[in-house]
Amino acid sequence: MDQLNGPELLDFAASSPAKPLLLDVREAWEFELAAIRIEGLETRHIPMNEIPGRLATLDASQPIVCICHHGMRSAQVVAFLAHHGYPAVYNLAGGIDAWSVEADASVPRY
Repeated sequence: MDQLNGPELLDFAASSPAKPLLLDVREAWEFELAAIRIEGLETRHIPMNEIPGRLATLDASQPIVCICHHGMRSAQVVAFLAHHGYPAVYNLAGGIDAWSVEADASVPRY
């Protein structure tokens, strides 16, 4: 499984010609509390349990970075997407909690 930490995600976002989708798979209350926003990238919220039913809304040709609180739920979604033919899926290592420490301290920790 491909993983990116916070600084690697920022580098990837800045250098990749195909801008990655930030797919937040946490629950709605978590997303409202703290979300990753990177200028020029779309952040989309689809809770983990809704991914199978909304698979058709994800573009398999676009890189996708999956995000959760600590990286466990998003790792499961990465495996699911890869199994369904999505070739460029990445897990945000340590989740939004690590992002808050490594990349953007303005994102609240919870």
